[in-house]
Amino acid sequence: MLMRTDPFRDMDRLAQQLLGTASRPALMTMDAWREGDEFVVEFDLPGVSPDSVDLDVERNVLTVKAERPALNGDRELIAAERPRGVFSRQLILGDNLDTENVDASYGAGVLTVRIPVAEQAKPRKIMINTDEGDRQAINA
Repeated sequence: MLMRTDPFRDMDRLAQQLLGTASRPALMTMDAWREGDEFVVEFDLPGVSPDSVDLDVERNVLTVKAERPALNGDRELIAAERPRGVFSRQLILGDNLDTENVDASYGAGVLTVRIPVAEQAKPRKIMINTDEGDRQAINA
């Protein structure tokens, strides 16, 4: 059987898998870091209404969904490079985070999620006895 391959079609298919399509975007960019006793995650959601953002935590999985609605059909588009539709991203959170006290805010197209470190995961000092009977603190 003779098969014909089109390298441009293959490149289009690969680009759609990596970058998504206008109807199904694959990317919700984010930054994450630790700041003192909490982890901070920022998601870029420019042009997304705060009402369309949905944040959910279930069994140490943080799910962020947002929607950028399609443009009205009565416009003649010259270029359409900004993805539209539903965006979704999931993060698996470690057991050392307090998922009961997650705080989120949205401003200037950025969703900021703050997740505190759980009390049992914070560093603490443990007192030990020495042979001489006096106590010394050792960082654990």
